[in-house]
Amino acid sequence: MTVEILVNVTPRETRAAIVEHGVLAELYIERASLCGITSNIYKGRASRVLPGMQAAFIEVGLERTAFLHASDFAVASDADAAPPARNDDIRALIREGDELLVQVVKDPLGTKGARLTTFVTLPSRYLVYMPKGRGVGVSARVDDEAERTRLRGIVEKHLNGDTSGGYIVRTVAEGASEEALLADMQFLVKLWRVIAERGFLAPAGTLVHADLPLPLRLLRDQLGTSVSRVAVDSPLVHAQMLEFAKQFLPDALGKIALHQGARPVFDLHGVEEEIKRALERKVPLKSGGHLVIDQTEAMTTIDVNTGAYVGHRNLEDTIFRTNLEAAVAIARQLRLRNLGGIIIIDFIDMVDEDHRVQVLQALEKALAHDHARTSISSVSPLGLVEMSRKRTRESLEHLLCSPCPTCAGRRYVKSAETVAYEIFREILRQSRQFEVSGLMVLAHQDVIELLLDEESAALAELEVAIGKPIRLQTEALYAQDQYDVVLV
Repeated sequence: MTVEILVNVTPRETRAAIVEHGVLAELYIERASLCGITSNIYKGRASRVLPGMQAAFIEVGLERTAFLHASDFAVASDADAAPPARNDDIRALIREGDELLVQVVKDPLGTKGARLTTFVTLPSRYLVYMPKGRGVGVSARVDDEAERTRLRGIVEKHLNGDTSGGYIVRTVAEGASEEALLADMQFLVKLWRVIAERGFLAPAGTLVHADLPLPLRLLRDQLGTSVSRVAVDSPLVHAQMLEFAKQFLPDALGKIALHQGARPVFDLHGVEEEIKRALERKVPLKSGGHLVIDQTEAMTTIDVNTGAYVGHRNLEDTIFRTNLEAAVAIARQLRLRNLGGIIIIDFIDMVDEDHRVQVLQALEKALAHDHARTSISSVSPLGLVEMSRKRTRESLEHLLCSPCPTCAGRRYVKSAETVAYEIFREILRQSRQFEVSGLMVLAHQDVIELLLDEESAALAELEVAIGKPIRLQTEALYAQDQYDVVLV
């Protein structure tokens, strides 16, 4: 797979695009006003302990208090497994006023505060260090068993029986030398000592350790052997990336280039157009079918339609081919839009059981390149595919857009006809309650035009019924479902 990383820098915003085979696969955005805080380490103070939720709210100096569940309290665990869930009563683990070192595992999303853990992890180029873990684990994405054994053996050898922490060997460590792994181990241990000391001395509500800025974080986490080039359009950030690579990734120095062309780096690769399309509800498929993606508070729903695709053989074959294409497109859209949480996919109903299996396999294969953890259930009795995708940051839509001020995010407004009939009822109501010489209707242009055209006879009947004249006036600033009936 040919992968390029494109970095666009402006004074208050940094954007990075992961382009696979010339197609935008992922987009990262970091703004001065809304900087991601996942992996940051804070000194926090418990402000409230809620036994009913088995959780505590922690003040860490952010706008909203952060959330720490009982299951996120660290206990020693093997590096091969996730930190075990805690069944302890939250009151036995923390009390109001207690101070502790915590790490952000999920950015604030919507109205929710950040999610915290006390199980701190520190990533480097090849390793992830877990000060409160133990043992050595190897990324499941390293397939070669001999290489897994070699990597595990190197790290265990230099642990020397030390039980002060555990390590996970990252995917990019495949083929790394013993010297490189040892250098990472030494760096991470020193870093943890500095963080622990700083955390002990810092007052509550203080940022103790921040993760790297976006451009350097991408070099650390994404610069694998499949990445052919990193193009950045800022001389200052380019110099910072070169300095970082010189210290930690000397083999990658030749891949980092400064973009100096007349056209912006995103425009040159069609990224800006891809971003615009990623904010649309409807996603066209090459065959003529399309997806309809809707984000709600509880879940994301994806509907698959054949659209203009009529196929060449029979209906079942047409449906099967559309669903296969949709499965690949859905996997790409999940990464590109950064959709997380519960996801419901309504594929077109398939009669053939073998076709259902193949579509699910195609979806799983397409999601194999996704860095976020995904879980797919079998087809439900209603023919829906239920899946989940780990969500640690805001979706692209929530990051770049705000709710429509006209419809308040509902995606619809009342029709002009509905509003006209509401106006009729309001005129009757006011004419019965007050002694007036006439009434004036202030409304959107479409509503006024409807009242003067299709509903003109009804309006005339209403004037006769109440015995008062009714005047109409267009208000340019009114939304379609907004109106006023004024006494004159």
